This record gives sequence, C-alpha cells and structure tokens, in this order.
Amino acid sequence: MLTLNKVMIIGNVGTEPEMRFTPNGNPVTSFRVATNRRYTTPEGERREEAEWFTVVAWNRLAENCNQFLTKGRLVYAEGRLHAHTWEGQDGQKYFRNEIVANRVSFLDRQPVAPLPGEGAEEIGAGETGAGETGAGEVGTGDPEAGEDVPFSDEG
Repeated sequence: MLTLNKVMIIGNVGTEPEMRFTPNGNPVTSFRVATNRRYTTPEGERREEAEWFTVVAWNRLAENCNQFLTKGRLVYAEGRLHAHTWEGQDGQKYFRNEIVANRVSFLDRQPVAPLPGEGAEEIGAGETGAGETGAGEVGTGDPEAGEDVPFSDEG
C-alpha cells in the first residue's frame, strides 16, 4: 500500500531559530512559522487568521537555518508531519505536531551587512546548493541521521 506524509508551507518566521545539539552532537534547529488565511464572513466582514507551525531541521540544514533565518523572514518549508509527545515536569502528557524539514528556502530578500568602505548589497532570492550560503534554499537535512503575527501586507 502506498502512503505519503508530506507538508509544504509558506509563511513568516515568527521566532528566532533555536539550535541545540543531541547527545551524539547532531545539530537540531527549531523555529515557528505563521501562515495566514484571509476570508470574508457571511456578514461581509473581512478577517485574517494565523496558523502557527513548528519546523524542526537537522544536521547541515539545522546549521543553515540557525545562521540565516531571522524573525519576519518569508520562508518555504517542506518535510514530513511528526507527532511529538512528551511528559512535562508536572506529570502531564503534552502533544505537538511538528514539520520535520528536509528542505527550507528563503523567499524574500535580506540585506547583507556592508564591508567597511562598501555600500550595502542584497542577496537575491532563489535556490542555492546545500553547501552554499546566502538567500535561497539552505540545503537538506536528514532527521534520522511571541504570538504576534509577524507580517502585515495590507492596511
């Protein structure tokens, strides 16, 4: 029987990425992404609501996400949905769905800090290879080896 577990989202990074390391020394980075949905109620009122996702990246992808992502950046994340359960210090069981990313791409432009004596340049959006730096795709990872809406584009 054929099965599929694939999630693709485009949204704004809502928290600064947090990188930590497993006991084996593998890097893992997590960050939150907000997507928005606009709709009109039956009464004609326009509304917008945000849906929040936790994205988890491993290994080289984790390092790149930690280095290049910042709160507010527009990002594409692709991976699999993983149900994460744990028991808190209070003895309660907790549950959270996470996207375990195997691909992350930057979709906006971010200015680069200028070198002394130079003007600021921008890195363009697009895809780059796993070992490259800058905007675009930050690579792939293999996991087996503030509630503000961070965007508003209409007034």
